[in-house]
Amino acid sequence: MADFDTATPSSASPVTIIGAGLGGLTLARVLHVNGVPATIYEAEPSADARTQGGQLDLHEYNGQRAIAAAGLTDEFRAIVHLGGEASRVVDPNGVILLDEPDDGMGERPEVLRGDLRRILLDSLPDRMIQWGRKVTSVRSLGEGRHELSFADGSTATTGLLIGADGAWSRIRPLLSSATPEYTGMVFIETYLHDADEKHAATAKMLGAGSFLAVAPGKGIVGHRERDAVLHAYVAVTKPHEWIRDLEHSDTATIIEQVAAEFAGWAPELTALITDADTAPVLRAVNKLPIGHRWDRVAGVSLLGDAAHLMSPFAGEGANLAMFDGSELAAAIIAHPGDVEAALAEYEKALFTRSAQFAADSDGNHKLMFADDAPQGLLALLSGDEPS
Repeated sequence: MADFDTATPSSASPVTIIGAGLGGLTLARVLHVNGVPATIYEAEPSADARTQGGQLDLHEYNGQRAIAAAGLTDEFRAIVHLGGEASRVVDPNGVILLDEPDDGMGERPEVLRGDLRRILLDSLPDRMIQWGRKVTSVRSLGEGRHELSFADGSTATTGLLIGADGAWSRIRPLLSSATPEYTGMVFIETYLHDADEKHAATAKMLGAGSFLAVAPGKGIVGHRERDAVLHAYVAVTKPHEWIRDLEHSDTATIIEQVAAEFAGWAPELTALITDADTAPVLRAVNKLPIGHRWDRVAGVSLLGDAAHLMSPFAGEGANLAMFDGSELAAAIIAHPGDVEAALAEYEKALFTRSAQFAADSDGNHKLMFADDAPQGLLALLSGDEPS
């Protein structure tokens, strides 16, 4: 294990992580099991302040490697949604175009994001996370040290600051002037509960795992989650003004306008909009520039969406955030007492992998919703997509 006084930038402060998402928690956990202290500051008041999103698949080559580095493989296996790797593609008329069962041999097991976050939280001492600490500003003190100011009026200083605070990171401006850009597509998030009983026709059509129905510029994608929940993201290509106008509308108006985009589609599919058991939530899909990088700034770095926000069509967001966290921890551990060597090593690899995955995500987005949709999606899933 690394020694506190030599492995951290200053004996007066541990590694400071902003954000208790999957990436920040993974960084803290890998540091913790190697004896390197860290403190996480999280804006939300508690771990249960909001729901944590839907189901995601953890990839063998990055997300699962991060879990192994965190020493949580058994805990991860216990939360896997058995059968969740099944995949089905249907056309707008409900005709099944592709149906791949979960044969138990897949390399991308499905878990609920909330469950994954929980096992990470449970693996850390309570004192490591300070809840309700929203960063309002940060300033350089020179020589790699930074001062954080919080909404409650308190401050903290650190010799190693990591921004794991997502798309609208407060830490990113220390390194980069880049800000997220709207991709032109918006997701409308919906849920059907007790689907096998209350929404049997839709449940039967969509199958046991992920489901996708796409057409030029729009589609419905999602997962069957445990307890017969169907969780959908209804995707439409619209200008940002459309989102802003709809955000100020009531639920009935949102449902009516979104459903109108799918007029003529099979009722089993449009039921994910019209019969939703929760109010629809609009989520603009944003991204940072492909190949986003920055010059080395002493004492500070980024991980996850703060570093490389991308559209979700490569399925890499959570996986990359966790892998970033484990790789950054490994670099810190490998360079005791030399923060800059650790960050330089980490960022060199970070920039390369994130640029490739961001390009893949952008390409998949265009392919899935192109004028010949769903042909591009079918080619992507079969491995026959154009290079």
